[in-house]
Amino acid sequence: MSRPFLLGVLLSAFVATPLLAQERAADERQRLLDLSYVLGESHALRQVCQGETDQFWRSRMVRLTEVEQADQAFDAQMRERFNTGFASRRSEFPLCDEASRKAEAAAARRGQALAQKLSQSMRPTTHPGATPDSVADGEAAR
Repeated sequence: MSRPFLLGVLLSAFVATPLLAQERAADERQRLLDLSYVLGESHALRQVCQGETDQFWRSRMVRLTEVEQADQAFDAQMRERFNTGFASRRSEFPLCDEASRKAEAAAARRGQALAQKLSQSMRPTTHPGATPDSVADGEAAR
């Protein structure tokens, strides 16, 4: 291989890694926004049946923003998405009935799927044939 070709391959590998990381970060941020919306929906739907004092999903949203420790702009976006989801479902389902319960179950499934995707994206990637880094990764898991 010629040196210019090899240099080009190495350079593209170094440039591609941050780009992939940026894309992954953008996907994670979008999932966090989507999860915030679903938490808002869930909060509205649960309050319809449990009452205005129920803060179950709102407290989960507060915890999410605490754990995420996002910059001010992204934190504001997450809160806005929560409020939008809340307002959307509150206006659509003003009464506790079978339809609101079904909508709550559907929101829970969407939220669970988003949380699972976020959880998977946070795990370190293991390459095939790699050995575990610790006993917890290897023998304890057996």
